[in-house]
Amino acid sequence: MKKTDLAKSDAKKLMGKMNVPGAGAFGKEAVVVDRREQRKRDQALGLVPFAVKLNSELVLQLQTLAKERGADLNDVVAEVLAKGLAA
Repeated sequence: MKKTDLAKSDAKKLMGKMNVPGAGAFGKEAVVVDRREQRKRDQALGLVPFAVKLNSELVLQLQTLAKERGADLNDVVAEVLAKGLAA
């Protein structure tokens, strides 16, 4: 391995460490939640992952509604679904 190749691999390792998910900006605390822990928390709350494909206009409406209410998108979607199913 050439010296330049070694330097390139070291740089890639360094950049990989800098771009770690959950790494916050300088001076901020980084809160990293393990996926397993998050899954256990969700299961304890009775939450089930549910992926759907929606029209982009509907998604935009849901996102704006969540921003207006200052609520989580998951909560807004659950509320809208509950109201729609109750009707």
